[in-house]
Amino acid sequence: MTKKQFLNEHNRLSPVNFQITFSLLTRFQQEKGIFLKDDNWSTEKLRPSLILWLSTLSREENKNNKNDQSGYKNYPETKF
Repeated sequence: MTKKQFLNEHNRLSPVNFQITFSLLTRFQQEKGIFLKDDNWSTEKLRPSLILWLSTLSREENKNNKNDQSGYKNYPETKF
């Protein structure tokens, strides 16, 4: 699964307060890179760690995530 697919799947499965932007997912990737050694964005493997990480962010950080316009929460799927 790609990073984009993971983002879409995570946000589809998550309540609004746990939905994330691409930039926040990139931050998680930078901080928790050990989980991504094989660059496989498995929802079964990474999503529990992501949710735990999100729950540790301060309220201010979560507020900034909701106002973040630098990334999209969902990407439209391109069909050829």
